[in-house]
Amino acid sequence: VQLVESGGGLVQFGGSLRLSCLASGSTSNIYIWRWYRQGPGRPRELVAGITPFGSTSYIPSVEGRFTISRDNAKHTVYLDMDSLKPDDTAVYYCNAADSYSIYWGQGTQVTVSS
Repeated sequence: VQLVESGGGLVQFGGSLRLSCLASGSTSNIYIWRWYRQGPGRPRELVAGITPFGSTSYIPSVEGRFTISRDNAKHTVYLDMDSLKPDDTAVYYCNAADSYSIYWGQGTQVTVSS
């Protein structure tokens, strides 16, 4: 499974961005799709997750501002981010897991200016 993120960039406080994660390879056994992030000087943290059945979860700091979704036909997982804050500045990583392994993308930088 290969994951490629896109959509990062520089945005002002209160702005919005949509991150995309294009998946290729054998994705039929993936049981969870996640977005992680790692801000400057911080450990990597889980941001949101979605199951193949569409069940979603979020960390409290992004609940109500971020939305994770999937488009199966396009083999893509999205992270829509609204009301962005400087604290959201980080490299965002797409992540997926099946019974054999955990897969990571290369990351995409999101910078929120104050």
